[in-house]
Amino acid sequence: MAAACASMPMVSSCDQSKTVSKQPNIVFFLVDDMGWVDSSVQYGDELYPYNLRFNTPNMQRLSEVSAVMGNAYACPVSTPTRTSIMTGMNAAHMGITNWTSPMKDTPSDATGGGFAMVEGKADGNAAEGNVLGRPQWNVNGISPDPDVAYTQYCTPLVRLLKDEGYFTVHVGKAHWAAAGTPGANPYNMGFCVNIAGTMAGMPRSYQGMDRYGNTKELWNDFAVQNLDEYYDTPTHLTEALTLEALKTLEYPIAHKQPFYLYMAHYATHTPIQRDERFVQKYLDMGMDEGQARYASMVEGVDKSLGDIMDYLEAKGVADNTVIIFMTDNGGNSENKQKGGVPHTQNMPLREGKGSCYEGGIRVPLMFYWPKNTKAGKCDVPVTCEDLFPTILDIAGVKSPQTVQEVDGVSLVPLIREGEGVDPLRTLVFHYPHKWKPYDLEDIDFLSSARQGDWKIVYRIASGKLELYNLKEDIGERNDLSGEYPEKTREMAALLGEKLRGWNAPMPVVVSRGEPAPWPDML
Repeated sequence: MAAACASMPMVSSCDQSKTVSKQPNIVFFLVDDMGWVDSSVQYGDELYPYNLRFNTPNMQRLSEVSAVMGNAYACPVSTPTRTSIMTGMNAAHMGITNWTSPMKDTPSDATGGGFAMVEGKADGNAAEGNVLGRPQWNVNGISPDPDVAYTQYCTPLVRLLKDEGYFTVHVGKAHWAAAGTPGANPYNMGFCVNIAGTMAGMPRSYQGMDRYGNTKELWNDFAVQNLDEYYDTPTHLTEALTLEALKTLEYPIAHKQPFYLYMAHYATHTPIQRDERFVQKYLDMGMDEGQARYASMVEGVDKSLGDIMDYLEAKGVADNTVIIFMTDNGGNSENKQKGGVPHTQNMPLREGKGSCYEGGIRVPLMFYWPKNTKAGKCDVPVTCEDLFPTILDIAGVKSPQTVQEVDGVSLVPLIREGEGVDPLRTLVFHYPHKWKPYDLEDIDFLSSARQGDWKIVYRIASGKLELYNLKEDIGERNDLSGEYPEKTREMAALLGEKLRGWNAPMPVVVSRGEPAPWPDML
């Protein structure tokens, strides 16, 4: 059904077979909420116990031919990462520091209109009366139209690829913008085909028997569209999206047109629901129900990756297809649906999704470019805004003209040679929000920056700065700010300079009615 509905845009707007060339096809395989240690792929200096929980043979298969980025970063939550990939901008620079709400002009953060928080009740670090409220930020996401309030105007990555002759396919989760704005529609962003992409940040249901939320009992704006041929079947959403993705590739392959497939799975985001193909083995291993459900979703994503790789080989295009594998933020360690002990699922990393500690921002990232990849692990720090210039570089788009200022750098030298990108550049992460309507001290109102092995964390509510050496302390347990005050001030200045230069959103100190101070102005 979805492929038939998409047939007109395929031919009418994207038949650009003038570019029958050696341009590589590109598959960007993006997973939602999957953690750094949620596969057998070794991204760290060692294989950690949590790497052995789930069966992920296809991720492992890809890693054996890929440049595996051991120090890759995304934003703490989904929309900032996805919009950074689409624009090449840091989230703090865009002013998109939280996920967008379904509806236009509606803040999505838990602070609401007047909800506030005092951090530090347990450790005594909160300044008296230092109650924080919601920052002003671009709640509507990104927009290809300059006249939309509370958005970052941009030239989208995919529009540039389409202009270069690529047949561009969106499958799965979009979540760049709020409904009622042009950025919410993948067609407006440059896609020739859109399957199931809307303003929704999560599915209503993963189950075909639930019609993916399109029932009278379940329906809301998060019900997944364009998949009605799988209604009332046992087809898990991950499988349905994969089948539809492969259908759409028939056209560009037959017409020898380069394609860009943005395979953006909803999995492994909540709701954590069984993929019945895989769940029993994890129950038999002794996992609780929540752990087994999550494990089955991870394995479902792994099968999707393998199915796509097998398809490319069967069609004879694998040798000219780049595969990028990434997740959009750290694993969700707060949600109890996943089972196990909350706030521990990303160990040895600290915390998880929503946090500016490593568990919230360090993510899996692999690049496979046939005949152009230096396979093996690369430990140069890289970040999500680098994907924009990297993909354009791979596609041969020279000197792209954009309305936005691009912060990322091309990672092609790293992919090809394992060097050529500054390992000491400053990477910035910013979450000036409260994530849930209850206190989460290691998630709410945080900023951080990394330069080399050093990392600073700014706990905005308490005004406290923490300093870590990630080479020696990947778990961020040993705060060195007291031992190295000069280094702490130096890192605070780097973070403050970046945030101030971008006029980044900062939470409001309610008692003063003004933004919280920059980290170097304490």
